[in-house]
Amino acid sequence: MAIEQAIITWIHLTSAAIWVGGSLFIGAVLAPILKTMSYSLEERLQMMIRVGRRFNKIAIPSLIILIGTGIYNSYSFFNNFELLFSTSYGNLLTIKIILVMALIITYIIHVRIIRKDIEEQIMSKKMSEQQIKKLRSKIIILGEIIVIISVGILFMAALLNSSI
Repeated sequence: MAIEQAIITWIHLTSAAIWVGGSLFIGAVLAPILKTMSYSLEERLQMMIRVGRRFNKIAIPSLIILIGTGIYNSYSFFNNFELLFSTSYGNLLTIKIILVMALIITYIIHVRIIRKDIEEQIMSKKMSEQQIKKLRSKIIILGEIIVIISVGILFMAALLNSSI
């Protein structure tokens, strides 16, 4: 069964790399580069929406796989809930689960803010600059929260792996 666990861990880590790496790339590389370009705020937002939609095609499946493999890896703790609260590993796992739930909620809010009708208004240039600035601000804040929570989850995973 060691090979099975190694494959599950590899899938989990690969999915984490896609999710966190892609999120970090968008927030730390793409967004700052777009700011330096001479495009209008509206055009930059349109570009970010296109990139975000494209990224979601691999990010959402990666997140689902992360959750699935995480549940699989934690199965023994879910069979005995006392372990979640009576061991340091269980406590860390509980914190990680809470962070994952916070991530999912934040991500859903983030995606809901740019729902289809809003996206169509932006793409067809039917939104005022003030509305675009407000929307952009919300998107940036939520994106930063998602990245911070994701990195926190990675830290929890490292602590769990080190058997602290």
